[in-house]
Amino acid sequence: MEFLTEVRWSPYIVGVGIGVLSWLTFLISRQPLACSTTFARTSGLLERLVRGARVENMRYYQEIKLTWGWQGMLVLGIVCGALLSALLSGDFQGQWVPDRWAATFGDNVLPRLLVALLGGIAMGFGARWANGCTSGHGISGSLQLAVSSWISALCFFVGGILTAKFIFNVIGGG
Repeated sequence: MEFLTEVRWSPYIVGVGIGVLSWLTFLISRQPLACSTTFARTSGLLERLVRGARVENMRYYQEIKLTWGWQGMLVLGIVCGALLSALLSGDFQGQWVPDRWAATFGDNVLPRLLVALLGGIAMGFGARWANGCTSGHGISGSLQLAVSSWISALCFFVGGILTAKFIFNVIGGG
């Protein structure tokens, strides 16, 4: 169990673990491993608290079903597992502004939070527009050899690299 205290795990072992998890997910639930729909469902459930049951009549929410099932527990498990891993490895840091960001843009928390919020919103819209996220397309879809998922995964990498270069080289002047 010593590997649980490592800061970085072997990408080969983690890759095999994700593959086995994805396989078990298909076997047990007959559904792909995915996360982004959970965020859409959660927003619908929160909206239902404010606007009432009429939210369930919206076409989009009828399509994705307003439940917080096993995929919701998966997202909760990802957050709890990441926290537990960081605590066990001694790598947990209560840090609002990462060092690289601070070196490029300064240590003001507000711009960092604003960029993170806008990036999260853009990723959420993109995931719903593409009908899947990095786990849905990048893991489950590519394991099924779906062409759309391979194209999506390629776009995830290219988009991430270009965005990072833009943020740190163009905006940050690096």
